[in-house]
Amino acid sequence: MTTLAHEPSTDKPDRRGIWPRMLVTEVGAYLTIVVMWLAVLFIGIFGTNMVFSNPPDVTTIPSAVVVAIFAAIGTAAVAKRVFGRKSTGV
Repeated sequence: MTTLAHEPSTDKPDRRGIWPRMLVTEVGAYLTIVVMWLAVLFIGIFGTNMVFSNPPDVTTIPSAVVVAIFAAIGTAAVAKRVFGRKSTGV
């Protein structure tokens, strides 16, 4: 019969600070989505209009509309990537 001597464990307890625990993927995704829509808000308040002139017609579109379209696409992409359903393989 053979016995093996076990060496003492060298594992140290996990003593990470609060930031690594708070900065998980979901929090980053929430912040990304919030910043995108804050950009839409500030562009809507302080941004100018896009004016397209093709005589005799003049078309004016608020620039926030274009930024909102891209923010919606970005929100969908971030949400699908981070909060999408994960297959369990069952």
